[in-house]
Amino acid sequence: MSARRILLASAALATAAALGVLWLAGGQPRGLVTGAAVAQPPPAARQPLYYQAPSGTDFSPTPKKDAQGRDYVPVYEEGDQTPTPSAASAASPARPPLYYQAPSGRPEYSAAPRKSADGRDFVPVYEDASAPGPAPAPAPSSAGGRGRILYYRNPMGLPDTSPVPKKDSMGMDYIPVYEDEANQPAGTVTVSPERVQMLGVRTETAAERSMTRSIRAVGTVAVDERRLAVVAPRFEGWIQKLLVNETGQPVRRGQSLFEFYSPDLALAEQEYVVARRLDAGVAAAALARLRNFDLPPDEVARLQRTGTVSRVLTLASPMDGVILEKAALQGMRFAPGEMLYRIADLSTVWLLADVFEQDLGLVGPGQEASISLTGYSDRRFAGKVTFVYPTVNATTRTAKVRVEIPNPGQLLKPDMYATVEIAAPLGSAPVVAVPDSAVLDSGTRQAVLVEREPGRYEPRTVSTGRRANGLVEIRQGIRAGERVVVGANFLIDAESNLRAALQTFAAPPASGQEAPR
Repeated sequence: MSARRILLASAALATAAALGVLWLAGGQPRGLVTGAAVAQPPPAARQPLYYQAPSGTDFSPTPKKDAQGRDYVPVYEEGDQTPTPSAASAASPARPPLYYQAPSGRPEYSAAPRKSADGRDFVPVYEDASAPGPAPAPAPSSAGGRGRILYYRNPMGLPDTSPVPKKDSMGMDYIPVYEDEANQPAGTVTVSPERVQMLGVRTETAAERSMTRSIRAVGTVAVDERRLAVVAPRFEGWIQKLLVNETGQPVRRGQSLFEFYSPDLALAEQEYVVARRLDAGVAAAALARLRNFDLPPDEVARLQRTGTVSRVLTLASPMDGVILEKAALQGMRFAPGEMLYRIADLSTVWLLADVFEQDLGLVGPGQEASISLTGYSDRRFAGKVTFVYPTVNATTRTAKVRVEIPNPGQLLKPDMYATVEIAAPLGSAPVVAVPDSAVLDSGTRQAVLVEREPGRYEPRTVSTGRRANGLVEIRQGIRAGERVVVGANFLIDAESNLRAALQTFAAPPASGQEAPR
């Protein structure tokens, strides 16, 4: 015997037992009529004949609940006691059902009449509480101004919707879809203020910015070649006394470096003294010869004033600076042109940076540079690009770029190792840019989440351009002044993709159409 026949036999036995009890109690059973049943007004305290399972497959003489915890439906003698759903529908032809529920009681619904897998009719669900199954309230309008509820979607993102509240196979409630959400662009996500705070959602305003790219390079500190001098006399002589005798010693312009004796200068001075007594023209020629020897101007003035020859002379520093090299020794003989001192002014120094070949097109004179050195890890020095050398190293594929750096405290010393960041502008006009964390890049598509209002975010495809210093140029897709999500946007984007997929695969159920299962 099949399971269906067993269920029908059980129902018949239960009905017979109930009717037998009623027959013994009062004669002919009430509610059993032949032909068409005539509706009579119910008595004040009417008693049900029996109780029918919500699924329509079981009966009971007393109130009880089914396996899902639902109450059995009372059946009265007014004609609504018919156990079959089709008869119940015929008894109330003017009452349209809200929806139809599976006869087994499973959370399975339909907007139109249909049959289950075993051939049984779905049970109609009416608006009043006496009809079989749960009677949901009409779709309400939300208190937050989100419009009425259009339908309910699967909480796990499956392409499944329902016109009424329901649960999935795991007991999770279907999520309501409101009217204002359905009218938004595809993928628009609404997030409650509590969830916004929990996710750590942050937004920033897209603005027009002058974008610059930081070009990093390494280099060494060098002496400014325009502030470098050597002391190399034009005459022969002997050093009598060293007045500056240390390498690294600072000197001032005009400061005496050493005392010396030079036979050539002594003879030239003597010629001038004799010539000034005999002939003014010869004296002028002798004085010019002394100047050609680079005799200090104060010594020439003394000679003109006194007319006496000085045996010991002094040589002065030609500039302010420090002694980088010192070859002079007390008592030594020096020849014409021999370098005795090398002096450098370190108030301004150069940084010779090695810039890679692919970055040379962005570097030019006048650009600002920031320099850091390992010796001063807590400080940064500002400089400016003054020259790009015209040659490229064939081995390293780099070119020298000169950065000029003020050095008033002389903290920067020649041959120190340094790292430089050059701010190279990208284009001459400002562009719309957003932080790079706002762009969601899938490889083939770039998108940002635009905040339409607090808690509501719209995904929007954009066309990106150049990137620099944590910013991305937006060429198309958003305008300056719009706020974009820069934090927790991956979480919102996942919800947005799910929402867009649901709108693609599962449109809202229309009236008179069956909701997809």
